[in-house]
Amino acid sequence: MAAAESDREVPSALCTEFLNFSVKDTASKWLQVTDLYKEVYHHLARYVPKIYCLGPNLNPQSEDLLAQMLLQAPLEWYLCGEDPSTGLAKLEQNNQPSQLCGHVFKVGEPTYSCRECAADPTCVLCMQCFLGSVHKEHRYRMTTSGGGGFCDCGDTEAWKKGPYCQKHEPNISDSCQEDPLAHLSTDMIARCYNVFSVVLKYAVDMLTWDKEDELPPGLEPPDRSDTYYCMLFNDEVHTYEQVIYTLQKAVNCTQKEAVSFATTVDRDGRKSVRFGDFAFCELAKSVIVRNTSRQSKPLRVQVMHSSVVAHQCFALKALHWLGHVIGYSDALRRILCQVGLERGPEGENSSLVDTLMLCDSKMWKGARNVYHQLFMSSLLMDLKYKKLFAIQFAKNYERLQSDYVKDDHDREFSVTDLSVQMFTVPSLARMLITEENLMTTIIRTFVDHLRHRDLQGRFQFERYTAQQAFKFRRVQSLIGDLKYVLISRPTEWSDQLREKFLEGLDTFLELLKCMQGMDPVVRQVGQHIEMEPEWEAAFTLQMKLTHIISMIQEWCATDERVLIEAYKKCLTALTHCHSGFADGEQPITLSMCGHSVDTIRYCVSQEKVSIHLPVSRLLAGLHVLLSKMEVAYRFPEQLPLSELSPPMLIEHPLRCLVLCAQVHAGMWRRNGFSLVNQVVHSVLWLQIYYYHNVKCRVEMFDKDLIMLQAGASMMDPNHFLMIVLSRFELYHIFSSAECRKRYNRENANKDVVQQNNTLTEEMLHLIMMVVGERFESGIGQVEGCDEIKREILHQLCIRPMAHSELVKALPENENKETGMERVIDCVASFKKPGVTGRGLYELRPECAKQFNLYFHHYSRADQSKAEEAQRKLKRQNGEDTALPPPVLPPFCPLFASLVNILQCDVLLGMLGAVLQWAVEPSAGHWSESMLQRVLHLIGMALLEEQQQLENSSEDNDVYFNFTLKMSRPGEAPSNTASVLALLENLQNAPHLEVHEDMIRWLLKTVAGIKTLRERSASTSTVTASGSRGQEETACDKDKAERKRKAEMARLRREKVMAQMSEMQRHFINENKELFQQSLEELDASTSTSLDHSPASPDAALACVGPRRSRPREKRQVVTCILCQEEQEIRADGKAMVLAAFVQRSTVMSKNRTRPPHDPKRYDPLFMHPDLSFGTHTGSCGHIMHSHCWQRYFEAVQAKEQRRQQRLRVHTSYDVGNGEFLCPLCECLSNTVIPLLPRTMGSSSCEQPGLGQWLKTSGQQIKAMHSAHRKLQPVSTVEETVEEECPAPEVFTVDYIPTNPYSSTIKEMLTTFGSATYKVGLKVHPNEQDPRIPIMCWSSCAYTIQSIERLLVDEKKPLFGSLPCRQDDCLSSLARFGSACWTAACQPTVQGHFIRLLAALIPDPQVEASPCILDVDMLHLLVSVVLSYGSVHSQDSSGLSVDAVQLHLFHLITVAHMVQILLTSGPEEVTMEQESGEAERGEEEGACRLYNTLRTLVGSSLPEVGSGWHLWRCVKTGILPYLRGAALFFHHLHGVPAPPELHALCPGQWEVLCGYLSLPSNLLQLFHGQQELLEPLLHGWCTHPGIQQTLQGGGVLVSFPRESNSLIDLPDDYSALINQASSFTCPKSGGDKSRAPTLCLVCGSMLCSQSYCCQTELEGEDVGACTAHTFACGAGVGIFLRVRESQVLFLAGKTKGCFYAPPYLDDYGETDQGLRRGNPLHLCHERYRKIQKLWRQHSITEEIGHAQEANQTLVGIDWQHL
Repeated sequence: MAAAESDREVPSALCTEFLNFSVKDTASKWLQVTDLYKEVYHHLARYVPKIYCLGPNLNPQSEDLLAQMLLQAPLEWYLCGEDPSTGLAKLEQNNQPSQLCGHVFKVGEPTYSCRECAADPTCVLCMQCFLGSVHKEHRYRMTTSGGGGFCDCGDTEAWKKGPYCQKHEPNISDSCQEDPLAHLSTDMIARCYNVFSVVLKYAVDMLTWDKEDELPPGLEPPDRSDTYYCMLFNDEVHTYEQVIYTLQKAVNCTQKEAVSFATTVDRDGRKSVRFGDFAFCELAKSVIVRNTSRQSKPLRVQVMHSSVVAHQCFALKALHWLGHVIGYSDALRRILCQVGLERGPEGENSSLVDTLMLCDSKMWKGARNVYHQLFMSSLLMDLKYKKLFAIQFAKNYERLQSDYVKDDHDREFSVTDLSVQMFTVPSLARMLITEENLMTTIIRTFVDHLRHRDLQGRFQFERYTAQQAFKFRRVQSLIGDLKYVLISRPTEWSDQLREKFLEGLDTFLELLKCMQGMDPVVRQVGQHIEMEPEWEAAFTLQMKLTHIISMIQEWCATDERVLIEAYKKCLTALTHCHSGFADGEQPITLSMCGHSVDTIRYCVSQEKVSIHLPVSRLLAGLHVLLSKMEVAYRFPEQLPLSELSPPMLIEHPLRCLVLCAQVHAGMWRRNGFSLVNQVVHSVLWLQIYYYHNVKCRVEMFDKDLIMLQAGASMMDPNHFLMIVLSRFELYHIFSSAECRKRYNRENANKDVVQQNNTLTEEMLHLIMMVVGERFESGIGQVEGCDEIKREILHQLCIRPMAHSELVKALPENENKETGMERVIDCVASFKKPGVTGRGLYELRPECAKQFNLYFHHYSRADQSKAEEAQRKLKRQNGEDTALPPPVLPPFCPLFASLVNILQCDVLLGMLGAVLQWAVEPSAGHWSESMLQRVLHLIGMALLEEQQQLENSSEDNDVYFNFTLKMSRPGEAPSNTASVLALLENLQNAPHLEVHEDMIRWLLKTVAGIKTLRERSASTSTVTASGSRGQEETACDKDKAERKRKAEMARLRREKVMAQMSEMQRHFINENKELFQQSLEELDASTSTSLDHSPASPDAALACVGPRRSRPREKRQVVTCILCQEEQEIRADGKAMVLAAFVQRSTVMSKNRTRPPHDPKRYDPLFMHPDLSFGTHTGSCGHIMHSHCWQRYFEAVQAKEQRRQQRLRVHTSYDVGNGEFLCPLCECLSNTVIPLLPRTMGSSSCEQPGLGQWLKTSGQQIKAMHSAHRKLQPVSTVEETVEEECPAPEVFTVDYIPTNPYSSTIKEMLTTFGSATYKVGLKVHPNEQDPRIPIMCWSSCAYTIQSIERLLVDEKKPLFGSLPCRQDDCLSSLARFGSACWTAACQPTVQGHFIRLLAALIPDPQVEASPCILDVDMLHLLVSVVLSYGSVHSQDSSGLSVDAVQLHLFHLITVAHMVQILLTSGPEEVTMEQESGEAERGEEEGACRLYNTLRTLVGSSLPEVGSGWHLWRCVKTGILPYLRGAALFFHHLHGVPAPPELHALCPGQWEVLCGYLSLPSNLLQLFHGQQELLEPLLHGWCTHPGIQQTLQGGGVLVSFPRESNSLIDLPDDYSALINQASSFTCPKSGGDKSRAPTLCLVCGSMLCSQSYCCQTELEGEDVGACTAHTFACGAGVGIFLRVRESQVLFLAGKTKGCFYAPPYLDDYGETDQGLRRGNPLHLCHERYRKIQKLWRQHSITEEIGHAQEANQTLVGIDWQHL
């Protein structure tokens, strides 16, 4: 209480000082003192504690006001030397605005980066600059900012072209960059310097102050109070829940207060949780520390004196003020920079900026954010001081990073995050490399943090503790900094830059040496394994360094001297690494095919092998650059190429590739399936997956292959292949003299044979890759874009792909670019998407010939898919199915010798062996894949020879002669068949039919090459043409044979089809009766809308009234989906039911602001025309027996109870609310509608006129009033009145009619009625409640209205276009409505009828009848027609129901016309149309009726002279009602609709009126019965509610009601992001919302998924979206999560799903999560689809289907969104 009092006293205590305080005098006094520092500190010491931190609840508004007047104003006066309002304005006027935009991004704000012009991806523009720049016409990337960066518009180094937007375009006069201080007087400069020095010093002192109970010298308060704060600080270790729970215990607050505390702590970094004396606060601190120190380190809490907190609050304000003031002038900004960077007396690192940076990790989040923002708006906006700041940052780099690694705050809250603003500026980065040796510093700092090494000095990541893993994650940010420094390559090199770069490279090689060979694996032979290997850290490191390694190579490629030095250094490092690896390497000699080589014995399957070889791979990259830059040919003397040892180069990459092959062959899991082996195998499999994965392969697999190519190009090909055989552990198979026969041994172990087969396949594939992969510039003679073309081509050979799939399959460079856009159009054509799906790229047909089945980046799965797709394509085109290798580009000179591998003896020996095994297939020691690879290799060799022959000139001999070698038989003594002979043998082998086409192609190519050779040898042309002729005849024979086979297959197919057709005809003839019967039944069961025309074909169809058409009576037979029994629908038969879903709806609401009604007291009898809430019933159309459904539902309930005991998660349906899934289609349902037969009215009844009926009904109603009063305890007075009203003789009030329905139907009538009542009113079920029938009628009317609107919106005809399920649902609803009175209390239903009729025919005994402007007429029509059955059942006069229905209909139609005329707006100025004779009558009638209304209502109605306007209002306004009535009577009576209403054709009005037994001039209804209707009209118009509503007292709805639609969305998605970024959380004091979410129904922006905006709903905390759905959509909501570009559907509290957004990029794809960043535009078709789901009331159904398809959706806490 005391605290509260002191709160109130504060203003009065300050008031006197405030009144006596003169800003000008204070400033004048300061101007005269010598020690400003002391004077200002004295002023702050006096006032700050009086303004800030005076109680537990802070008041920011009054604090800010007082601080402005008492503290900031004198500083501004002093600064300007005059009134700040004029002084600052002058400064602003004289300021030359900066060309840098410098707009600091808010969280979630859209940022744009041009993919074509940005120097790197960190260069971004704000929305305003982007829209005014040239880049909006380019390929750009759009993302949302995490907050903190700034717009780079105006920075010439950030953009290759277009650096300025229109706003920041420099003037010509600005070109001479003058000093901004030139505009200021020396006095002004001195004053600024003094003020900034004092204020910045004060702010730095206070923010870095670490004492809790005292202040810096000079700031001690004159009178010190004894008040403290218990201050809770943020950390990233504890969760929200832990903090909330702890605070509730420690400071005894409510959960809501604890949530508020936790939210503020998370946002600002600290929050006071208790205010009082020291002991009181210390107690809270001890509880918090004790409660949070059990699992991890405790929360940081400090008990701080209130004056310390006050000064810290003002220190933040002072920094804000500095940021604000320097915005007036660049000169002020420069002075502040100077003050900040000026060295103090302590020398090194003593400037104020240094102090702030070095204390960064000790400050709380809010303080860090404020000073970072100041740095960005000052130091980083002034190019001169940005450079000086960058130097200081680089000097302190190591310490800053060490502080960051120890800290636990995210990087965005650390000063190290500012590195991106400096290191990405190319000139700054190079200056820092040369002057501050930044590259070396970063790498050394990184290596220093990774201290775990093994005996060889390699990194060791196993046995990492959680703390070390956390530290490792933070250290990775250093790699990001290195990437920023290297991101733009130098165009010019200075000697100093070369020196420092190479020094950095040395350090980098030290890092790579620590990685070379790390994480080695050994194949487990025994069962023991120490622990699960840790592999992720090593791969994470590899992935992070991938781009760095690529960038270092790119830097080397820009300077020959640097490249040569780098190559030497890298080779030295590799040699050093190899000297350390000597495990199991004994020398051995290998001999084969007359060649021998000395090498070492090394078994990958027994020794250690590592997948990490970054030094080898860097050397491989540099080796390619030697070729690409032609350095190898121009400066061979400077390169140590002669010193290279090719076997050393290939050794480790080869081991790595062998390891992959062995894992594929299953060798690493061969010792049983124990858990140990599975662990090792799965870890290895993952490593190999990443080794080949697109993210790593560029610097792993690809470089290993290049290293093999480099090594092989310097070796004898026979020697290379023998070493490869040895490492693959296949040498013993291929080297034996009996090699071709030895594989026939029967007794070999099956597993070993299988493994050897796989290894042989992998080895052959490796040889293909070494010889065939020439698409890297520098290896083959290709352009840079050829490689990416080939990648895309081979991806599209698998199947057509979307843009995003292709991007994922291609490697990205450091700028996140794949280069795809440059080349995609050469190889693919784009196919746009439809309403679903996405756009696809398809391969251009002419590119298919470049397909290589053994493309090196295919996985095995990709390869088989591509093979299948390409063979299928060839079959479709009528070509043979051979997939020959493509023609390859020639090698560069450095790699030219690789082609010799294809013609060397060892390879020919291997090829011959495999072919020999294939000739004798019985042994099974070879595989088809092996043979396929051999054929492919032969094809490659033949194409190579063919290419060389075609390209050779006269004097240039072709050294490549594969055809000669393949024709030679094996050498004595074995004399084995030649490769060519074996191929000819295999050509017709029956077991090799699949390869027949390929073998034929090879032999044809051999013949072609022979021809070429003969021609080049100038032999006689006769022989050449002869051989070609033979070749052609062979080819023709093949074609003829294929054609003959195809023709035979076609004839066989036709014969079989004819036989089947004959058998079918025979069967039908045999069973004629059966077919006839089933056709009749089918006819009977069709929906009523398809019924045939009535008995008299000439009579016009009418669906209401005595002339109603009587459709032919048919048996209606349906089948139960559960038991498959057929059942006729009869009133006295077994009940058949339709699965249905009842839901509350606001889809047609014209008034969403209407407060929800009290369910207990609400009377739903009359629906207001604004349709604010309705009840919609839908059905999937599947029919069951009621008893089958009950059994099914009980089983669902039992299953749910069992499931709840096991799992505590929601399902997609809530059994407690009666929900279930339809057994057939799994559509969400919550009740069933009984199917009832059509009610048959007899046409021979009495048909009274309107007057007679009004009289009769008046008597009946009086009689019912009397009877109903008898049922209640009444006074004697009323009894006497009652006797005066005798009932008509033929109307028996106490007669109880027999119920026509069977017990099961009665039970189902109650079931559906209760469900509609329960859902519609949100109450507990109560079968006796009188409102049940009303809710059922209301649901029927609302459903009809929503379907009618849907048909109009979709431009569909009224009849014939509804799906069967909606047709059946409407029929069932209408018939149920006419029967539901039988299940209710009859007097109650009669009471409803009386009250409904009283709205039309005034009844003195009915109180509070609504005025006709407050009644929806279709609801009234449906309710009054359906409730009339309860009255008619007691009428024995033979009165025709049809006649009564027609009178009711006519009466309500007249009332609706009156309603329309009363609400018609003022006359629009339009051209009147010439009216015909008939139309003149209608217009005249409209005028007469309108004038009658004007006389009754008075001046509330404006005068309207145009009858045409009035008739048009009536006609358009009443049409929806007439269409709804037609649907209602059609489904109630089953009268078929006229054919004109089955199509959208002219003349619909007359046909519709005829069908409804109405005159086409509706005004005749009134004028024809004017005497009878005028009294009613008088009653309607004199109702007090009419005047009130017309004069603006109520909700006035005009007709026709426009269809509701979802809100309009902007075409460009970034407009939405911009809108969301400026949206602040309504409950967090201006804090930016983290998940702004847009309601697509009403357009409200909500703060979703956050504690701050949770509200209580029905006793449960729910998020903003869930709460909004109940206010806006009756429990159903459609939202757009703006930052995720994701549509959210919600239904109730437990159901929801995500849905594809309507925004697509140019490639026809959505971008959920905005990960790709392509510009997004609204797709109107997809948005219409979402709108249709909403209008159809299908959102809940869609959620149900989504949750059934994806069970993870069920586990999400949707209520918290």
